[in-house]
Amino acid sequence: QREGDGAARMATGTVLITGGGGYFGFRLGCAMYEKGVDVILFDVMKPTQAVPEGVKFVQGDVRCLSEVEEALRDVICVFHIASYGMSGREQLNRKLIEDVNVKGTENVIQACKTTGVSSLVYTSTYNVIFGGQIIENGNESLPYLPLHLHPDHYSRTKALAEMKVLEANGAELRNGKGVLRTCALRPAGIYGPGEQRHLPRIVSYIERGLFKFVYGDPLSLVEFVHVDNLVQAHILASEALKANKGHRAAGQAYFISDGRPVNNFEFFRPLVEGLGYKFPTLRLPLSLVYFFAFLTEAAHFLIGHIYNFQPLLTRTEVYKTGVTHYFSMEKARKELGYKPQQFNLNEVVEWFRCRGCGAKPRPYTMNCLLRDGGLVLLLIALLVSWFPSAVTFSL
Repeated sequence: QREGDGAARMATGTVLITGGGGYFGFRLGCAMYEKGVDVILFDVMKPTQAVPEGVKFVQGDVRCLSEVEEALRDVICVFHIASYGMSGREQLNRKLIEDVNVKGTENVIQACKTTGVSSLVYTSTYNVIFGGQIIENGNESLPYLPLHLHPDHYSRTKALAEMKVLEANGAELRNGKGVLRTCALRPAGIYGPGEQRHLPRIVSYIERGLFKFVYGDPLSLVEFVHVDNLVQAHILASEALKANKGHRAAGQAYFISDGRPVNNFEFFRPLVEGLGYKFPTLRLPLSLVYFFAFLTEAAHFLIGHIYNFQPLLTRTEVYKTGVTHYFSMEKARKELGYKPQQFNLNEVVEWFRCRGCGAKPRPYTMNCLLRDGGLVLLLIALLVSWFPSAVTFSL
């Protein structure tokens, strides 16, 4: 049985996943290994979970071409997931964002050409199209947001990287090994049990008593994608780059989500209430919260080199959560065979509860009074400074 399994794996070839130590990359690697594919996880950091026996982990950096080329030898497909600067204070580190997202992608493309890798699936983002404008049921015919209109480095560099990946489609491989086939997937915000980038930050705000308000139009709609749906989409995309599928995904981009537009705060209501907390009723204007995020980023710019604090919100996070933008899954369904499964946040709630999260009886201490008083004073100060500019703008 083991010999047969080994032969089957050799026949399917080896895939490499950059960013394979992260939440999604690790999940994708495990899913592909279970399907009989040899998997290499490539990352600067080791996975926090134990690597399954049979899955290979290679420590390396996409910013170093030689390390990428060495890891890609005898690989037939690369899933390029590694990126930097998606949220929080990471969004404010311009140089590292440029180096990882642009230079790193250039290295992956070059290494594919040099080592003869025939397929490259790039994990992009909604942000290559969306920059704060309302989009309802958009599709892949929409143009890229002009680079100078991106308010954050992450979105701009992801757009540049996606362009480079799709332009590389059809490039000749060294030593006459054929051509490189590429495609890009543009996922919505990822969620699922164990997600480590966004959900723990949200839960920490809830547990520290900082989730006191929501903002924006209650009818605004955004999208999310469960990690297992995103895994499915990546596997389907890699298959659709192959000759037996007519290379139909080659040179193409696809929006990927659960296909269920929802208000951002209503999406997280089951998480808040599932952990035993009261959902806030105070709703603030989007422009006020955006103004606060701007001030926070300005403060980080001035003192971040001394105290690298975590911003409560960045400007990009404000419009991503408060402005309507959702896309059609029709192209992914038709060309990839993508069929998103239905999920909810029950698994996520249970995951956090098993780790000791959740409301606990606590006395209202002086620290709580100072915290709440500080939040009220901050809100008043923001209103005083924001109101004149808001009135001027409306006039």
